[in-house]
Amino acid sequence: MTVKKFGGSSLADADKIRQTFEIIRDSSSSPLSVVLSAMKGVTNLLVEAAECAEKGDRKYRDNIEEIQKKHLTCLDELFADNKPEGLEDAIKELLLDLSEILHGVELVRECSLKSMDLIMSFGERLNCMQVAEYLKFKGLSARYIDSRDIVKTDSTHGKGNVNFERTYREVKRALHDSDKVIPVICGFIASDEDGRTTTLGRNGSDYTASIIGAALDAEQVEIWTDVDGVLTADPRIVPNAFVIPQLSIQEAMELSFFGAEVIHPYTLVPTTDKDIPVYIKNTLNPSAEGTVITKNYTKKERFITGIASIDDLSLINIEGGGMMGMPGIASRIFSSLAEAGVNIIMITQASSEHSISILCRTEETSAAVDKLNENLEEVIQRRKIQKIDVVDNLVIIAVIGENMIGQVGLTGKLFSAVGEEQVNILAIAQGSSERNISFVIEQKNKEKALRAVHKKFIG
Repeated sequence: MTVKKFGGSSLADADKIRQTFEIIRDSSSSPLSVVLSAMKGVTNLLVEAAECAEKGDRKYRDNIEEIQKKHLTCLDELFADNKPEGLEDAIKELLLDLSEILHGVELVRECSLKSMDLIMSFGERLNCMQVAEYLKFKGLSARYIDSRDIVKTDSTHGKGNVNFERTYREVKRALHDSDKVIPVICGFIASDEDGRTTTLGRNGSDYTASIIGAALDAEQVEIWTDVDGVLTADPRIVPNAFVIPQLSIQEAMELSFFGAEVIHPYTLVPTTDKDIPVYIKNTLNPSAEGTVITKNYTKKERFITGIASIDDLSLINIEGGGMMGMPGIASRIFSSLAEAGVNIIMITQASSEHSISILCRTEETSAAVDKLNENLEEVIQRRKIQKIDVVDNLVIIAVIGENMIGQVGLTGKLFSAVGEEQVNILAIAQGSSERNISFVIEQKNKEKALRAVHKKFIG
């Protein structure tokens, strides 16, 4: 069994769907499951429509028309005068349901996460319906599977937590004949115990593919996208970045957390549990080897595997002589940030305990500082904390590699390479695993820092 997932860029229009069909057909002699995202751009149109409806802006109707035109044009190009009976009507009926839901949002002027999950689900449902029919039209045995019937989560809308035991049971039940009929499965969407639509969060279609692969004990999971694999750095910044042929699970998780958008860390959890390799492949260049992510790590010649970064960050500095030896102060700081819903990306603390620095996304900084001032008011008034200040326009750069472990002098060489470019480092952190060294710099220095590190250690 192989599970192939195709992203929106692989399904942008009729031509791309034809290319995707060729890849599916070439593998159809063996057991196969297919997971699809929405057509490129459709999810954004759905989100925008929901936001317009919530404000009472009837522009959402234009978005529905654009989505309908996109799909009906695709049908015309794929099937010409041989459209399967009822397919066009089924798509129009789905879009009518969407219109009624958005009208309801318009009336109440509110779009909850529950409603947003339901609205976003239409992209995958529409696309899987048309692609499943196209596979049958081209002579393959295929059937459409609404993943809400097989992927079960809790009722956390926007990012549901998967009930793996029940999901695996439902997947095996529904896909027991996948060696004879190719299931075309909606990525990204699921449902809770009461049957209400949920979603799996960012890169949720990759996660769906991983879940299906683990449930069926697949030989491999393939993520088909528009790049040749995971690259050593962002090619828009580092022109000579190249594909990494093989990654360990840990390297892939580190790279994906720090901005390598090819795959999301959650994707790897089910496949890691079952020791299933994950391949990153290019729909536009199917002959390329791609990148394989596996437990069986092959030692590389170079120390550093890849470099990634996260933009638009701010550093919150909490300073005060009274913090020295004060039990529980760190706990109060972190509890305050949790209350404010702030995701902490990096923490550094001076050994003197005089200051704690916290890196978070700039959009979360205001809420973080307000909550810190509120919860630490008494400590601030007693002058145990002298100031809480913020440094904006920062970026974190992460240097990642299995071969970094135990390499004496590597950190010194890394910071020398950055220093030679006259780049000032504001904060540093290293994981105890030694696979990751992260440092914070000003946003304006990002490009020269990335290029300097890549040139020095990767080539």
